[in-house]
Amino acid sequence: MELKSFHRSSTFFFLLSVVILSPATVTSIGVNYGQIGDNLPSPEDVVPLVKSIGATKVKLYDANPQILKAFSGTGVEFIVGLGNEYLSKMKDPSKALAWIKQNVTPFLPATNITCITIGNEILALNDSSLTDSLLPAMQGVHSALVTAGLSDQIAVTTAHSLAILKTSFPPSAGEFSPEVIDYLKPILEFHRKTDSPFLINAYPFFAYKGSPKEIPLDFVLFQQNQGVVDPTTGFHYDNMLFAQIDAVYSALAAAGYKTLKVQISETGWPSKGDDDEFGATPENAKRYNGNLIKLMKNEKTKTPLRPNNDLIIYVFALFNENMKPGPTSERNYGLFKPDGTQAYSLGFTLNDVVKGGNSSSSSSGGGGKTPVLPMTPVATPDSASTGYLAISSAPGKRKGKEAVLSMVVIMLLARHLL
Repeated sequence: MELKSFHRSSTFFFLLSVVILSPATVTSIGVNYGQIGDNLPSPEDVVPLVKSIGATKVKLYDANPQILKAFSGTGVEFIVGLGNEYLSKMKDPSKALAWIKQNVTPFLPATNITCITIGNEILALNDSSLTDSLLPAMQGVHSALVTAGLSDQIAVTTAHSLAILKTSFPPSAGEFSPEVIDYLKPILEFHRKTDSPFLINAYPFFAYKGSPKEIPLDFVLFQQNQGVVDPTTGFHYDNMLFAQIDAVYSALAAAGYKTLKVQISETGWPSKGDDDEFGATPENAKRYNGNLIKLMKNEKTKTPLRPNNDLIIYVFALFNENMKPGPTSERNYGLFKPDGTQAYSLGFTLNDVVKGGNSSSSSSGGGGKTPVLPMTPVATPDSASTGYLAISSAPGKRKGKEAVLSMVVIMLLARHLL
């Protein structure tokens, strides 16, 4: 009797220790760290800001050495980038190897660099020179990583605009544009052979901005709504972002690459815009980014078409960047202002790395707007890539494709909900 009792007690304490000591599985939160500003804080001051939102992944558009050094020993995973201007050089594996030895190898293993992106939204730019150089540049960098013995730990990829889709709604009808498919298929084969992720930049904001009177705001902001139903699969969608990503999955399957991994390399919502940029407000930015981060924290980023896979998502962006060209929204995608205060409340309390302060926002929840640390502005480094100057690269194409999605969403909403 005593032995049985002891056995039960031991089992109980073992299970209790497992519950208490085993770390909970939390979906990683990613954030884009752009540097097109002349008043941004020093990289050392950025580390606690990244931790405060629970981010464990950071995406750069260059390989800024000060940033990579500042995050040494933090465990944060880094995607570093080669801007569009590097593509012609990276076709040569010897030049790619020289770049890796200068910009990547010195920071390993202390800084956790896991991926290199080659260019940004190249296939949507209508630049034949860049388009022709994209795959050879990816191959050149991968070959250099093989030579350096780093190909097993560092992937090579490129980020695409949603404009490469011909059809994006319903999600089951997702299809790549015939204008890009001949260039895209060899890239998809590269992903398959190297087991690297397919990156997509997706912005429901552009769809709403184009049709603010027709598209329900709650549908794009992850708020409670009736949603829409894909008439082919019967899958229900309660937000536009997941519908967009399932359209990408469908397009990949239609192209013969159903098993490729998909990551959202950029998505976000501006807190300020021009008069014609409908929806660009602090409240909407709070709802979009705050609700999205909550979904990531709670492991609820599985789409109907991929119910077993949590999406890796990189929110755009860490800071408002005052030197970006284009409409006002381009300079107001940041979660934080350059002084380290929140651009708006995210609707939840930031991690303890951010200390004190009452939010000036009238909305409930959210962290304070007091600076985390005294912020030291640093000049934009000479090495900073300009490959992402505008989120809305090839604006005509992006707006056109989002408009297609917008109109079909409107039609489905009218058919199923109204």
